[in-house]
Amino acid sequence: MNLQSASMTSKPEELVPSRYAVRIGEIDVLVVSDGVLPLPTTMLAHNAAPADRAAWLNNMFLPPDAFDWALNAVVVRSGDKTILIDAGLGSDPELHLPRAGQLIKRLEAAGIDLASVTDLVLTHMHMDHVGGLLVDGVKERLRKDLRIHVAAAELKFWEAPDFTHTNMPQGFPDALRAAAKRFAKEYSSQIRPFDDEHEVAPGVIVRRTGGHTPGHSVVRVASGGDALTFAGDAVFAVGFEQPEWHNGFEHDPEEAARVRIRLLRELAKTGELLVATHMPFPSVGHVAVAGDAFRWVPVFWDY
Repeated sequence: MNLQSASMTSKPEELVPSRYAVRIGEIDVLVVSDGVLPLPTTMLAHNAAPADRAAWLNNMFLPPDAFDWALNAVVVRSGDKTILIDAGLGSDPELHLPRAGQLIKRLEAAGIDLASVTDLVLTHMHMDHVGGLLVDGVKERLRKDLRIHVAAAELKFWEAPDFTHTNMPQGFPDALRAAAKRFAKEYSSQIRPFDDEHEVAPGVIVRRTGGHTPGHSVVRVASGGDALTFAGDAVFAVGFEQPEWHNGFEHDPEEAARVRIRLLRELAKTGELLVATHMPFPSVGHVAVAGDAFRWVPVFWDY
């Protein structure tokens, strides 16, 4: 039976999975897909020669002009805390992104009640990381005592954001400004800023890296000798082989490259798991050193 006839017979809600569970010692981690974001391929490396970028895309069997970037968020359960790391894109009809913004629906499908989330960690305040909580009706379903952890430098940056070093499609800078401003206003009473590092729960530490945005942060989950780092937007698919290529969403691309290289070296040394927002779902794997660059080693799925 082919996939089409199977879908017509069983009528599943989705043909492919949208969540993947990992156990880190005593801590449960669930990677949840927020969907995909179609973007121009120039966004991957606007400082690279077009021929070099085209060669990488061809070697990866990717289309030359635009392709679907994954959007991943993570739910962590540690002790009595349920922690959502990033909140997905939400809805911005003016940007015409109907295949993204699936997080709230997919959390429900995974049996995760929004009212059970005790903490939200934001790697940064780009729209595809905060927008899910700006969807109509979502705030009312959240706990009144929800704690939102974000770097103080990130909050400061979005008071007057600088886009002079970014390379984004038309409409994105305005949408990003508006979403960050609205989020900071609507959730001001629940935001708990930190400076450089903060323990959200036992074994769950958020650390500011800067680079992608001044307050960009990563989250490390560690328990029982196991560890996993959620890297947010510090790492993209092209960043292993070409860590110095600049992504169009980076507000300080040179610092972002330094952060990326430093983080990948750390992960290659420790051998721990890596998950990142825009790595292909479920984005669970290891980092290996490959000469002067790195190599992505996806895990074998554990069914």
